[in-house]
Amino acid sequence: MTPSIWVGLMGVQHSVRFVQAGEWRTRCIEAGQAGPPATQRPTLLLLHGTGGHAEAYARNLAPLAEHFGVVAFDFAGHGWTTHATRDLEIADYVDQVTAVMDTLGIEAASVSGESLGGWVAARLAARHPQRVQALVLNTPGGTLVNPAVMERIRTLSQGAADDPSDERIRARLEWLMADPASVTDELVAVRQRIYARPGFATSMRHLLCLQDVEVRTRNLLTDAELAGIAAPTLVVWTSDDPSGPAAEGMAIRARIPGAELAFIDGAGHWPQWEQAGRFNQLHIDFCTKGRP
Repeated sequence: MTPSIWVGLMGVQHSVRFVQAGEWRTRCIEAGQAGPPATQRPTLLLLHGTGGHAEAYARNLAPLAEHFGVVAFDFAGHGWTTHATRDLEIADYVDQVTAVMDTLGIEAASVSGESLGGWVAARLAARHPQRVQALVLNTPGGTLVNPAVMERIRTLSQGAADDPSDERIRARLEWLMADPASVTDELVAVRQRIYARPGFATSMRHLLCLQDVEVRTRNLLTDAELAGIAAPTLVVWTSDDPSGPAAEGMAIRARIPGAELAFIDGAGHWPQWEQAGRFNQLHIDFCTKGRP
């Protein structure tokens, strides 16, 4: 039997709260100790993907909290954070990340982002290098324009937001996984509750602007940005990622000076969920490297 999302946090210091981060009333899940003073554990931020929410990291919070102060939060327009009332591009998400860090008193952190979260994390590292101590790009977006994949994301995501039925929610989640059986009834219920919020379907339309070719193209990570990333970087790719081949992960690694590449077998676009043990250990090994 698959344990509940929240069973893993039993006995672990954690909180779920809303903080005002710029214009966004942002839901944060924190585990362990994050932020000041410097004597506390280093901070690890976890950034989810398009249409996602902090529960994407439910299988990672407790194990990672043994080594970090972990913060997972809902992006602007996502989850239980304020709905989007305008199209959101990468700069909007970067601004939210820095505002969350400022509100929580986090000067710098290791940052791990999946898909959209990886895109945001990479731009954060390029534009605000002093705030990123280590960078993990988990099947990141931001380097490809694939109209077929973009249309699939748009169709599945907006369809689930317009009609948050079990069938449509499950179809969107199964697209993320190598094994459809990885989608639990509880995960479906969590996303149904979020997607059924009044106004969420409209918010989703604004979030999906990055699936438009013109909008996506002007937000792409440039070679200069990737070459300028100074933080130690780990690129994570998987055996069954639906957004692009493993060769793209290798190409991203080659464009970031000194970057490393890790391959996770038996996972799709959510290795943090399908192969949580491997994902967690990669972060512990990489983000604590060189620390006392």
